[in-house]
Amino acid sequence: MEREKFKSRLGFILISAGCAIGIGNVWRFPYVVGNNGGGCFVLFYILFLVILGLPILTMEFSVGRASQQSISRSFKALEKKGQYWHFHGYVGMAGNYILMMFYTTVAGWMLRYFFDMAKGDFTNATTADVQAHFSDMLNVPSEMIFWTVIVIILGFLVCSLGLQNGVEKISKTMMIALLIIMVVLAINSIFLDGSDKGLYFYLVPDFNRIKEIGLVNVIVAAMNQAFFTLSIGMGSMAIFGSYLGKDRSLLGESINIVALDTFVAIVSGLIIFPSCFAFGVNPDQGPSLIFVTLPNIFIQMPGGRIWGSCFFIFMAFAAFSTVIAVFENIMSSCMDLWGWSRKKTAIVNTI
Repeated sequence: MEREKFKSRLGFILISAGCAIGIGNVWRFPYVVGNNGGGCFVLFYILFLVILGLPILTMEFSVGRASQQSISRSFKALEKKGQYWHFHGYVGMAGNYILMMFYTTVAGWMLRYFFDMAKGDFTNATTADVQAHFSDMLNVPSEMIFWTVIVIILGFLVCSLGLQNGVEKISKTMMIALLIIMVVLAINSIFLDGSDKGLYFYLVPDFNRIKEIGLVNVIVAAMNQAFFTLSIGMGSMAIFGSYLGKDRSLLGESINIVALDTFVAIVSGLIIFPSCFAFGVNPDQGPSLIFVTLPNIFIQMPGGRIWGSCFFIFMAFAAFSTVIAVFENIMSSCMDLWGWSRKKTAIVNTI
């Protein structure tokens, strides 16, 4: 069967970037920056994106394009007789399933918080109410399962429609909307009274903070974030290389994706850190930064219900972009291994 191809170059860039752009950029990146000294961490992060992330991303694309297979079969197609690279294909496939156990759950949280913010659940809420809202959600497994199942069904439904009609068309629309919402939110945060301290913390390196945290800790955190944000190391990006024609430069496309991914991460910080400092909130709150700290900020902001709803729909789009991209990788692996149709693969994996 002939390998599917992207309809446009923009589709490839936005979908591949969508796999990279996700919770790692807009949930994990800000709190890791906050925990690791601000501007200095950002410098190391960009350095590791260039010297590690970019070459590995290019290599994953090259494996996919050379083999014309998903991660489950690509190494089998490329290895020489007597080699055992194909075992890594199964490790990569397992890695994608394991990643989705985490991603679909947190994506469900984002979706739930969008609906809660939009319907006014946080209006006039106290700080204790916001903290309790997050705790209550985590303490009700049935509710988290409900939102996770919604994410899974929507993700595989998109993938079942095909590469061009489902994955490419919907991801392009979602990614463009995501970028527009981000820029609007960032401009709003930057012009808040007192935001200048947040911009200084975020964009100006302070090497005294490195002494407090430890240089090795900051470097390791920056390396981890570079791998996490690009979804590299387990073949998630190889599938998109298999859909890419040989007239495209893999390094050039990788540069575009890394640049777009970095733009989203940096703009996420421009949304969060000025807001934190404008309202006197500590930026090193850890994973709860998005779900506890930011709703408290939105409550205090004029039009906070609208800004909060926009923020969480942006978070949901970011999460969905990765979910759809990794689901496409999982589905392609199953189709390559067992020759299933798209619709059968979608049904089996949804279950």
